[in-house]
Amino acid sequence: MNDHDKQALSNAEKQRRYRERQKEAGKKELRGYLTAEAMACYQDIQDKTDWNDSTIVSNAIRLMYAAHKCGQVGLLNAWLREHDR
Repeated sequence: MNDHDKQALSNAEKQRRYRERQKEAGKKELRGYLTAEAMACYQDIQDKTDWNDSTIVSNAIRLMYAAHKCGQVGLLNAWLREHDR
């Protein structure tokens, strides 16, 4: 095994350990693909807040849950349709 292969395995091991620590802390990784409209919204939020990807996703889910609990999901969807975002 040459030095390059050792480095690749080392990085994979670091990533594996990082994911394990996050799971132990009670965090769950979510992934998905964004539409062009969603990406524009994401960029706007990132520019205005300086939040990282994880914080944006976490806060988006928390806000959506709060809207659900308050019965406001329909209102938010209507706003999105009206504003083409």
